[in-house]
Amino acid sequence: MVNNQIIGPRDPHLAPEDLDLVALRENLLEQRLFRQEQLRQTAATSSADAPPGQRAVPQAEVRVQLAFCARMVLADVDAALVRMDEGGYGACGLCRRPIGSERPAIVPQARHCTRCQQVREAGR
Repeated sequence: MVNNQIIGPRDPHLAPEDLDLVALRENLLEQRLFRQEQLRQTAATSSADAPPGQRAVPQAEVRVQLAFCARMVLADVDAALVRMDEGGYGACGLCRRPIGSERPAIVPQARHCTRCQQVREAGR
């Protein structure tokens, strides 16, 4: 899905305009389709599919969690596509500095630079 060659030089301080937005957009659109399909499959799977004698409750809980995670990622992907359309993609949503090239190559829907993301996660 993502390869290390889509961004180009590995300068962690590249500005948003230096990112390969075409490749990143394609990756985001691919992720979007994957998550939408994941949600369709999760909704189509029913607890009636559980083998006889097995509890369906754990399977239902797993489906609920999978659907929740898929919706969260889908929302992040859609937000990243909006940022691309509006010209804000590649800038940290908190400090406004460039996110760099490494992070979008791994997590194209990333909203924050590594430093700000670590601060956010430490505060949880």
